[in-house]
Amino acid sequence: MALTNGLANASIPTWEPGNLMSRWLKMIFVSILFATMGGCGGSKVVLHNPTIPKPLIDQMPISVVARFPAEFDNFVHEEQVIGKEKWTIDMGQANKLLFTQLFDAMFSEFAVISSDVDARELAIDALIEPSIDAFEFSVPNQSQTNEFAVWIRYRIKIFDQAGVQIANWPIAAYGKSQTTTFGGDDALRRAAVLAMRDAAALIIMQMDKATGISKLSAARTQQNQATPSALPAEDNLQSTAAEEPPDDSD
Repeated sequence: MALTNGLANASIPTWEPGNLMSRWLKMIFVSILFATMGGCGGSKVVLHNPTIPKPLIDQMPISVVARFPAEFDNFVHEEQVIGKEKWTIDMGQANKLLFTQLFDAMFSEFAVISSDVDARELAIDALIEPSIDAFEFSVPNQSQTNEFAVWIRYRIKIFDQAGVQIANWPIAAYGKSQTTTFGGDDALRRAAVLAMRDAAALIIMQMDKATGISKLSAARTQQNQATPSALPAEDNLQSTAAEEPPDDSD
């Protein structure tokens, strides 16, 4: 009798249609969840030293320093592609290296200063501060092509020796690379480098026209060559009178 009661009170699974459907739905949900989590690992692209060919240009005879903000010097962009993985583009010091190489080729005197240096105390013509306003990219799944594309909008602010801002210049640059030539991460890296080189070419060709930076050298030269004003006439007369010997004819 005890055995009979034990079996009667035991929990026996019932394979009803509703319970079976519930189990299948749970299995499908768990499978989708793990598949989604597996696709969120993401890809990280790191730029190192995107050098540019040495520009064959005449250097501007001007003394310039550049100051790179921390967010420009260590720029990282993260973006979750809808329904796909997350992409991270770490530009590291690539921006600083590229702009240092570029400005060194453009100006006869160039140096990089840290954020704690007051440029107004330096014998320079101009201070340049570049920054990044926007960074966007697209992958083949978004554009329905075999191309990775990168858009960067830089901004260049220029200050004269007294610290007065004389230019605020936005620069839109673009680069693209095909997956048939480079694999996924390498193609995105290549597109970013080409966008940076596009910005460098625009700066070389249009910077002086857009900002008038070369005129700052002439302005500082004229200021340094300015001669002190002559002493007032009364001061000259008093000085002359004091130096004349007394008249002893009386």
